[in-house]
Amino acid sequence: AAAGILCYVGAYVFITYDDYDHFFEDVYTLIPAVVIIAVGTLLFIIGLIGCCATIRESRCGLATFVIILLLVFVTEVVVVVLGYIYRAKVEDEVNHSIRKVYNGYNGTNPDAASRAIDYVQRQLRCCGIRNYSDWEDTVWFKQTKNNSVPLSCCKAALSNCTGSLTHPMDLYSEGCEALVVKKLQEIMMYVIWAALAFAAIQLLGMLCACIVLCRRSRDPAYELLITGGTYA
Repeated sequence: AAAGILCYVGAYVFITYDDYDHFFEDVYTLIPAVVIIAVGTLLFIIGLIGCCATIRESRCGLATFVIILLLVFVTEVVVVVLGYIYRAKVEDEVNHSIRKVYNGYNGTNPDAASRAIDYVQRQLRCCGIRNYSDWEDTVWFKQTKNNSVPLSCCKAALSNCTGSLTHPMDLYSEGCEALVVKKLQEIMMYVIWAALAFAAIQLLGMLCACIVLCRRSRDPAYELLITGGTYA
């Protein structure tokens, strides 16, 4: 179950980041998600080994289980550290690339970056970098010469909005830069909290395995006493 949840968290980060990948250039931001998926996959295999070793009370199997869990625990700690590092870098990445993305907007024949801008403005209910007036500095705005912003800036409740700057009340007033940074940092926090939660589960797993190991180490002498007939 823990393995499945970890893989889900990693996949969720990948899918969500895919919608915002045009706003940051550092692919290493996805390293925590990659690691957590790898940990989840490994944890599933480890869980099967642990179950078999516990049922059979195999001393060697349980010892191996504890060692691997320890390695997984260390890996999850690394994920938490990387998560905090890249969470801090998200703002710099977005600030560095967002203006370039907006300047490359092409509403007539939209490419992937242009579709990403429209998607973000609709989903986050924002317009422009800091506000809708930022569109006035873009190449697209100067080429269209109609004094309007993309329709994705229009408030969802309005059906007759044309994006015209003469009706600013029809447009989202908040800029997208701060909201994109906030969204990406929230996603990274999911990874951090998931890693912390399951690191605690790993500690519990190691504790339980150690208890079984200690009990198993006392079993041979007890069994020998019974089978030897001394008790009778």
